[in-house]
Amino acid sequence: MTLFSCTIVFLAFAIGANQAKLRIDNQWTGGFQAAIEIPIPNSINGWKLEIRFSQSVSIDAWLGDLDSKVDDRTYIYRNKDWNAQFSGGAQFNFEFVANGGVVPSNLLTVLFNGQPVDIGSQGVTIPAASTAGPAENTPNPTGSTPTFEPETPPTTLAPVVAPVVDSKYNYASVLGASLLFYEAQRAGKLPANNRVSWRGDSMLMDKGENGEDLTGGYFDAGDYVKFGFPMAAFTTLLAWGAIDYADAYTASGELENMRQAIRWSTDYFIKAHVSEREFYGQVGDGHADHASWSRPEDWTQARPAWKVTRTQPGSELVGETAAALAAASMVFRSADPTYSSKLLSHARQLYDFANENRGSYSDSIANAANFYKSWSGYGDELAWAAAWLLRATNEHRYQIEVEKHFMEFGLSKRPTEFGWDNKLAGVQVLMAKLTQQTNYRQQAESFCNYIVRQAPRTPKGLVFIDQWGALRHAGNVAFVCLQAAEIGINTQEYVDFAFQQINYILGDSGRSYVIGFGNNYPQRPHHRSSSCPSRPAVCDWNAYNSASANPQLLVGALVGGPDKNDSYEDNRNDYVKNEVATDYNAGFQSAVAGLLHYQLKQ
Repeated sequence: MTLFSCTIVFLAFAIGANQAKLRIDNQWTGGFQAAIEIPIPNSINGWKLEIRFSQSVSIDAWLGDLDSKVDDRTYIYRNKDWNAQFSGGAQFNFEFVANGGVVPSNLLTVLFNGQPVDIGSQGVTIPAASTAGPAENTPNPTGSTPTFEPETPPTTLAPVVAPVVDSKYNYASVLGASLLFYEAQRAGKLPANNRVSWRGDSMLMDKGENGEDLTGGYFDAGDYVKFGFPMAAFTTLLAWGAIDYADAYTASGELENMRQAIRWSTDYFIKAHVSEREFYGQVGDGHADHASWSRPEDWTQARPAWKVTRTQPGSELVGETAAALAAASMVFRSADPTYSSKLLSHARQLYDFANENRGSYSDSIANAANFYKSWSGYGDELAWAAAWLLRATNEHRYQIEVEKHFMEFGLSKRPTEFGWDNKLAGVQVLMAKLTQQTNYRQQAESFCNYIVRQAPRTPKGLVFIDQWGALRHAGNVAFVCLQAAEIGINTQEYVDFAFQQINYILGDSGRSYVIGFGNNYPQRPHHRSSSCPSRPAVCDWNAYNSASANPQLLVGALVGGPDKNDSYEDNRNDYVKNEVATDYNAGFQSAVAGLLHYQLKQ
């Protein structure tokens, strides 16, 4: 592809006594990308901008809402809620993409709050246009599908060299164990090849309010609620690891088990997506569930189901599910192309639902707010979903969507964690990987440098992000920084960090925190079904109160872990340190796959 000159050009025009500028960022045959840089001499609270061309044009602008389209040459935009106010002396940059056979000189007039902004003849040279359309990584609002090729990294970057990874632990065995844990968490009608002998069919009565089949999916933790938000989050992480570290799953003989683990989620998500703008986000009342201690196979109580809709939206939940389905579509792209296409179709619809019908899911599903409220808001999930759709489809319009969300929600800041709620670090690293753009690389490096070099550690070296599920947090950041390492950002340092964190979990701390693996692993997890005696014996609160080890071995489960002083007690009553959860294993398992991937490259 022949690219245009990357020179940034400014066209000056007057607004009052101040000089405004039309900055041309990109240009191709038939269109261009630009920003109108408008100085604000006096404070304002609200704005309208009218932009008029000399011929028909298609405009895509993300810093304002379209107020009206006067005709096919004239568009009027108004402020969004978050960018209405400007103080005197500020500058507003109205960014847009114009298509339809236009060049910058076709822009005739601009009105800002009714005041004309006259563009004079400046005699400025415009960059030479490409004959092949928008360049790589240039937003393409038409929705066409140009080939996506990542931007060439700056020449100052160090080459990516395979790091040295040597471990006394069998990472392949850990992958197999972790996948068995996910099988122990399955709800619904179990397959004939079920490998967890003490589990059986359960919750076959799960239905939507109109009788929709909502069987399947995963129980969240030591309970039996199907919380859609964390279920989607762990599915995205598992799929990410399966995509980038498929060699590790193949070498360990676990690739098909991995696909089936992901499919158990995605089949359920397809069922839950009952219409284009309706999605069931939770089955089971968390309060009623936690008041009981029993087997899921013996459950007889009614199970309510809650959904999000156009009028009761849930952008975090729906956006994360779109990300999970987009990522999963890549896992099945060669193994089952028809299923892959189906997943991608649902992902597209769910992204549009999340983005166009905005609102917090825990406002619509009040029961979820007591257990999985999203404290980070939904901006990160919208960007996360768009980033995964960009990766799955190579459609530039999703890159535009990511950039809009970064601007609107201020997503360039450095987070301090990565998990089921806050996806920001994942978005930054994924976009750095997809585009190699400097801004995303800097954000990814800033996050991982903080985690690796500055975040609190226990005396034995565990990065300590939060008391609740401490090991889950360590596994998550180990994985996301392995992803940063893969694109040449402090590769050996970040791989060493992941190696240290994962090996702490597997035994370097003095014990294993993965049930059924290594030395002195936990035997009393806060987990109902594994604490129950074999059927037909009764399972009730006596099982919870027993000092004995759980009768059923919950192979592969990662417990919450120690406190900030490396202190841990194998006590079923301590759900902070000893509960297990599907999201606990996801980043950890993917990090293990990453380390095995690097071992295989040596």
